Amino acid sequence: MASEATLQQVLNSIVRLIQEFTVCDSCLVYLLEGKELVLCASNDAPEHTLGRVRLSLNEGLTGWVARERRLLAISQDAYSDPRFKTFSELEADTFEAFLSAPVMARSKVVGVINVQHRETHAYTGDEMELLTTVGEQVGCLLLLARMDKATLERAVSLESVLAGTVAAARG
Repeated sequence: MASEATLQQVLNSIVRLIQEFTVCDSCLVYLLEGKELVLCASNDAPEHTLGRVRLSLNEGLTGWVARERRLLAISQDAYSDPRFKTFSELEADTFEAFLSAPVMARSKVVGVINVQHRETHAYTGDEMELLTTVGEQVGCLLLLARMDKATLERAVSLESVLAGTVAAARG
């Protein structure tokens, strides 16, 4: 999938999967670019906000999740949390409930996934586990999707050579 899909297709698939399972009103995926988290995919954010909404690791609940590398669940009044940062162009910033997990690759944060509900919502263990698992599993997939085609082909070629070397050593 990673070698054939574009980064945006991968991100959109992640959003759809999470939205279907959590029946959330908003799902946002932020990717780390340098020292900033950049909104890259969403089911409800206006198109013009993608790539333009940015925050540092010291800003907002999303920055906190990335910085602390921890799941965060707030069942009501998420916008009242002192760490919350509002973006006027994101309607989800007025929603009650907030669930967020870091996206990890090779023990490093590469992004954050946020789930939000308009109304108060007590997040279940299954919802928290799903978001944590997705965050742990898709990190490497996102790194592969962000690679340019030539780099990816060199990596696949190197992997084939290494696999052949290991097979020969065992045989």
